[in-house]
Amino acid sequence: MKRIASTWLAGMVLALGWTVDGIAGDDDASPAGLVVVRPEASDEILANPGIGWETFHRPAKQDRSLPAWIPSTLHYARWGWGVLEPEPGKIDFDFLDRELRQSRESGQQYAFRVMCCSTSRGQPYHPARLKTIGAKELQAEYGKEAPFPIPDMDDPVVLEKHLDFIRRLGARYDGHPDIDHIDLGSIGWWGEWHLSGSKSAKLPTLENRKRVVDAYLAAFRKTPIVMLIGGRECLTYAAQHGTGWRADCLGDMGGFSRQWCHMRKGYPGWIRESHLQDVWKTAPVAWETCWDMRKWVGEGWSLRYIFNYALAMHGSCINNKSAPLPEGDDVRPELERFLRRLGYRLVLREVRYPASVGPSGKLDLALKWQNCGSAPCYRPYRLAYRLIGDDGAAEVLPGNVTVNRWLPGSVDVLTDDFLKSPPDLPPGPVYSVSDTVALSGKLKPGVYALSLAVVNDRGDPVVKLGIQGRSEDGWYPLGKLRVGK
Repeated sequence: MKRIASTWLAGMVLALGWTVDGIAGDDDASPAGLVVVRPEASDEILANPGIGWETFHRPAKQDRSLPAWIPSTLHYARWGWGVLEPEPGKIDFDFLDRELRQSRESGQQYAFRVMCCSTSRGQPYHPARLKTIGAKELQAEYGKEAPFPIPDMDDPVVLEKHLDFIRRLGARYDGHPDIDHIDLGSIGWWGEWHLSGSKSAKLPTLENRKRVVDAYLAAFRKTPIVMLIGGRECLTYAAQHGTGWRADCLGDMGGFSRQWCHMRKGYPGWIRESHLQDVWKTAPVAWETCWDMRKWVGEGWSLRYIFNYALAMHGSCINNKSAPLPEGDDVRPELERFLRRLGYRLVLREVRYPASVGPSGKLDLALKWQNCGSAPCYRPYRLAYRLIGDDGAAEVLPGNVTVNRWLPGSVDVLTDDFLKSPPDLPPGPVYSVSDTVALSGKLKPGVYALSLAVVNDRGDPVVKLGIQGRSEDGWYPLGKLRVGK
């Protein structure tokens, strides 16, 4: 080894705070050395697609409860079937397109659930004109409400119209870049797959419930799907066909009953019964708070316990219903700690590449990556590399490595010890990957700045990494590369 870090590389090292070793050849005429870069990790809360803080029924720009220090890339909502399709056969695409546009203008993607059964008398979720085409209704009761109508999802007319509605919804929006995921609902109160509290109305048959699941699976083949954890048989069926799951009472430590709570009694049993333990490896887990976080603090429940639980179950996002945050000295530190880990957090630990390459040569890179978050990245985003010369000449080199297989760390969950005190989630293993890209031969000989990014299928940088040094256009400088003989 003749020298460490040449002058042009040393300047970048000092600017970015990285560790870089430049291993050169025997003399300047033979620059066949190796550049080794070890980026400095960042503790920034990352705003990345599909993870983190969800706003509820309002985009981020309209959410007055969203603090400036919490980034949000997700906007979640629930809509009645009758809102989305006020007349049978006529989906209100203008309404949904407006929701998507407002989300996009806030830097967010959209997620939503369809509801068919309202619990409020006189405020149905199903289309008002459904009965005029021969569809049947059921009389249901909820709480102290007098009986009121809900659609009979076993009725052939209702079922056929709803399945067709799902099909047309998918034909328009499956794979839409502004939609992050679909919450598979439609059945039961609020689309939650139960009719608790109603003695007269029963859920549709298992066969018809599975037909609804099949309709969503067929309609949304590109867009990820999650389903509420209470669905039992249908959730097992949906998860076996690739969906993730969602839970809407994170944080309940006994607010409904001293003998029972979602965290220690509900979720462990439902996860086992529905065989959901490994679903997170291939499909997302979404959390919604029980009440909102103010209830947790008011009851004296441990934020560290709840957040460690949510991370250990490999959650990707959380919806606090756009409620104000609770007061307390430890609230922000605990939330920041949680949000740094929630979802995927990709950290580039090291990259090695040759100091020089021919104008039409192949650039070989050896990289070490670690997922320090709580979940995989479920989209097959790809590594890409960019060369820029002093004269502005540039070339983008799409890589061959996708980032969706790097798993986070794990702990044993659902054990007695875990339910007593969920431990901190460790970072994932370090993945050593190799990538090779070919230069086009169009760049003139000279020294070029080499950068890296995680890009979508259009080549746009879309993922912020857990390292320092990101440029305004989303690329991470690595070092210099000499193009020439």
